[in-house]
Amino acid sequence: MEENNLINFDEFLKVDLRVVKVLEAEEVPESNKLLKLKVSMGGEEQRQIIAGIKKAYSPDDLVGKQVVIVANLEPRKLAGLESQGMILAAHDEEDKAVLVSPVKEVPEGTRLG
Repeated sequence: MEENNLINFDEFLKVDLRVVKVLEAEEVPESNKLLKLKVSMGGEEQRQIIAGIKKAYSPDDLVGKQVVIVANLEPRKLAGLESQGMILAAHDEEDKAVLVSPVKEVPEGTRLG
């Protein structure tokens, strides 16, 4: 790791990582990479996340699953759609996305720390 990429602990505490449940998932028309997800943050709060994971996951793979998102990113437009967070994923040896999710189900909106 390059030294100039290091952040201090206070900066890390600003990152709001949350467990969410995927309520709905659909392909983004005319995109070979993007899926549009509706996720539950717990309670009544829901968000839309646009994620570049279409090559690794079909919409049916995701509905009902818990995943981890960065919840406090500024909203951003992708393919003309607003994304209200970022889903966390690693990449396997074939460079396909592997979503980060809890080993055991936890309440939606649980903060990681």
